[in-house]
Amino acid sequence: MKKSKQWLTQPRIEKVTVNIGVGEAGERLQKAETVLLNITGRKPVQTLSKTTNKDLGIRKRMPIGCKVTLRGKTAEEFLIKAFQTRNNKIAEYAFDEQGNFSFGIPDHTLFKDQKYDPEIGIFGMDVCVTMEKPGYRVKRRRIQRRSIPKHHRVTREETMQFIQEKFKVEVVE
Repeated sequence: MKKSKQWLTQPRIEKVTVNIGVGEAGERLQKAETVLLNITGRKPVQTLSKTTNKDLGIRKRMPIGCKVTLRGKTAEEFLIKAFQTRNNKIAEYAFDEQGNFSFGIPDHTLFKDQKYDPEIGIFGMDVCVTMEKPGYRVKRRRIQRRSIPKHHRVTREETMQFIQEKFKVEVVE
């Protein structure tokens, strides 16, 4: 009976979101979209500003970045490549209390298959990983939506252990 319940308590990767914030629309945003397309193989979506900031020259609903959301096998494959750019190390402070974690990659040319192109330049990116356990559909479904009980939520320690075992990543203090 213990073996059958084991899979219920194992955390898993719900999604990986890769984001490049440019701060402006135009040519730089197009180049950032090209970089994300080359790295992930998926077409990026533009992110829009939520507020107006005259000092920075940003208007509300103006495109200021792009992102790609990866799920399933492609998310795991991308994470393996992203961890390799960081020498399979991640800081302990990158994990939050809900078990999610995020880290930055300062230069897209750190990926093995990427070369520096003077026309594109260099872009850094944020990688955000959302974790869950089986049964989280209850939180998102349309009919009879419920909250997830505390004993079924993913904790910080569970995610650290999962990342160390599955991806052989060292968590550094």
